[in-house]
Amino acid sequence: MSYVAWFKDLSKDSIAIAGGKGSNLGEMFNKGINVPNGFSVTAQAYAEYIETTQIKSQIEQFLQGIDIDNTEQLQHTAQQIQQLIISTPIPENIVEEIEDNYELLGADKDQAHELVEGTEVFVAVRSSATAEDLPEASFAGQQATYLNIKGKDNVVVAVLACWASLFTARAIYYREKNKFDHSKVLISAIVQKMVNSDRSGIMFTVNPATNVENEIVIEAVYGLGEMIVSGQVNPNLYIIDKKTREIKKIEVKKQEVGLFRNEQGENEKQDIPKEDQTTQVVTDAQIKDLARIGKKIEEHYGMPQDIEWAIENNNIFIVQSRAVTTFKPKKVETTGEVKPVNEGHGEIILKGETASKGVYAGKVKVIKNASELNKIENGDILVTTMTTPDMVPAMQKAGAIVTNEGGMTCHAAIVSREMGTPCIVGTENATDVLKDGQEVTVNATQGVVFRGIMEVPKEETVKHEEHYDTDIITATEIKVILDLPDLAEHAAATGADGVGLVRIEIMIANGGIHPAEYLRQGKVQSYIDLLKEGIGKIATAFAHKPVWVRCSDMRTDEYRNLQGGDQEPKETDPMIGWHAIRRLLDEPELLKAEFQAVKELHDDGHDNVGIMLPFVINVDELTKAKDIMRSIGLEPCKDIDFGVMIETPASCWIIDELCKEGISFVSFGTNDLTQLTLGLDRNNQRIAKLFDEMHPAVLGEITKVIETCKRHNVKTSICGQAGSRPEMAEFLVRLGVDSISSNVDVVDEIRHTVAQMEKKLLLEKN
Repeated sequence: MSYVAWFKDLSKDSIAIAGGKGSNLGEMFNKGINVPNGFSVTAQAYAEYIETTQIKSQIEQFLQGIDIDNTEQLQHTAQQIQQLIISTPIPENIVEEIEDNYELLGADKDQAHELVEGTEVFVAVRSSATAEDLPEASFAGQQATYLNIKGKDNVVVAVLACWASLFTARAIYYREKNKFDHSKVLISAIVQKMVNSDRSGIMFTVNPATNVENEIVIEAVYGLGEMIVSGQVNPNLYIIDKKTREIKKIEVKKQEVGLFRNEQGENEKQDIPKEDQTTQVVTDAQIKDLARIGKKIEEHYGMPQDIEWAIENNNIFIVQSRAVTTFKPKKVETTGEVKPVNEGHGEIILKGETASKGVYAGKVKVIKNASELNKIENGDILVTTMTTPDMVPAMQKAGAIVTNEGGMTCHAAIVSREMGTPCIVGTENATDVLKDGQEVTVNATQGVVFRGIMEVPKEETVKHEEHYDTDIITATEIKVILDLPDLAEHAAATGADGVGLVRIEIMIANGGIHPAEYLRQGKVQSYIDLLKEGIGKIATAFAHKPVWVRCSDMRTDEYRNLQGGDQEPKETDPMIGWHAIRRLLDEPELLKAEFQAVKELHDDGHDNVGIMLPFVINVDELTKAKDIMRSIGLEPCKDIDFGVMIETPASCWIIDELCKEGISFVSFGTNDLTQLTLGLDRNNQRIAKLFDEMHPAVLGEITKVIETCKRHNVKTSICGQAGSRPEMAEFLVRLGVDSISSNVDVVDEIRHTVAQMEKKLLLEKN
């Protein structure tokens, strides 16, 4: 039998031969799409390889009885199988056919001597699993892709490495979770002529961020597209109307470097000329041409497509296309259809940024300072300069919230999203424009406030029973951020894998007493009991799933309305002042009390609760905190999950030392990490446009931490608001983060994003 099948002989029905990737390439090649030529080293070649070399039975023995939830065992087994394959040569008859066809790939059909003698060209060798045609299963495994391979011996080595990648830890995990028989999932290796890209990118034939199906989204970078998926460069963004091919949006972001092939055939980062760094990567004409091709491919397959493209010498090539399996047509936002009872009441009187979607009509209560919070009654619209944690009890009563200041990561935004309360932030002058008792309609979805009571569709005023896709399995754990114990059961209904962040400050605010006041009054046990009650509700709702509690992180300006809060020191910059672990170690009885609350929960059977330290900047803080925990009878990392927040640049630079000192996990607090790295006040709406968790500096810090933690077998997670952004989720999955925590309202979106990205990793996207 033949061990090679060229694209011209493949179609969408060739998955059993060439896998999903190979069959798609063959399908497009034969439909006239400009796909670089290539061939598949068939799945049957792989099957014969493991049979004739007699390693199939050895692989099965390695997998027998594996506990995939034992990370160390899973990783060890994966390494054993991959090493077995890499060290077992391919039979000579298969090798000869691969080498002969590789040489033909580089031959110019107009040069007879090349057809006879063959020639060597640069190729990409990509894995293509035969299980890729099962969209109901979300696969996850970083199967290999090798770029710029040249020489027949090197091609054979790359094919063998692709075969070995069928047994990455993630791939094994997913097949076990989805009950797929390992022996029935085969793999093809695709050998495709390389495009020496000067520009490249990704194209979605629907808008993946908004689920709008009549928009095409294109991302573009200089050089190879690998720079997009690794997050090292912020790509240009182009949004095109699918019907008219008119360009609706062009967003150009500075690109200082690109990945290019050098003279030695190696991928190399090269500086982009200054004059090109802030200009469009591709021209308007090329954008429209890409959109035309994308639409053609979508129409051929009859479903939205995720397409990889590359440009060499102004020629557009399509190097991959796959279905966007997580696309769900977006329902029309009823919040955008609010109609006034009286047309004269349709006047917009205030605009801001949407922090939490929804529509609510009611009476305004303007809160100038915390002493006025008792004005808020159930259903009022709370209007203030900016909310603080000690306002949460009043916020829970409000029907909507409007603030002068703040961006997407401010306190009002975070809490309102968790509560599901419509919220607009950054209006600048809400407390001046709106008056006590005034009747208004807050359309937070549109970011506007209307004068008067508007007619709100009934479905917007009733909270429906939500449906969550809990049957989607991801290797990356999807957790929630949870501050309000009373919402724990609602959060658990999402099917989340646990709670990646419990902030105890809101429990403290609901208690009405500042933690330092408990110490002054000698009522430490009352503080312990308060925390036990709140954390206990969450631990019960998430029984047998991890619940990571952050020790208190109370800025001195945020809790002055609590009893004893008036004794807090006044600081010039509380955001970087006396709070978090630095304060807790200065007042160790507070830290000891918080540890004691968790210990008592453990003693009561809630052994799923872990602890993490906020705002760490040196190893001594970790060492001293561990000594305090030992003093109450808990051994960190052994009796309890014990980790640190990564929210200062310092913690990123000392991550190796922190891991050596001994921690179970780290969790990124991207709100603080971003503002401290970029030197921005995240609560200042005037510079909110500059606040970007996807900034290369922030992504570089995250990359360093995850790579270091992997070497030390320390789990990595994210609990900052950036975890709720699909683009950040994609970036983290590619780095191999262990868990992502999102706001409750976007758990499903993040779960779908992660599932899609994990499948892309299995299919090995450039």
